[in-house]
Amino acid sequence: MPTVVKCPTCSSSVTWSEESQSRPFCSKRCQLIDLGEWSFENNKISTTIQADAELDPKAAQDLIEDMEALLAKNDDFFK
Repeated sequence: MPTVVKCPTCSSSVTWSEESQSRPFCSKRCQLIDLGEWSFENNKISTTIQADAELDPKAAQDLIEDMEALLAKNDDFFK
């Protein structure tokens, strides 16, 4: 049974699958509305970034590799 989530913009149901090109949004329109909200700083990350927090070298390398794999998998997101 596929996972169904709510669109963060309009709350309509979205099936979480490869066919859902704009997931977690229901459409490109809702995706762009959300991007606009972030660009106008209507949405923010509420936690303060700890500048003095450090990762050990192994954890940092693992994080970089995870992010690179995620970006490679979603290479066409910004195209």
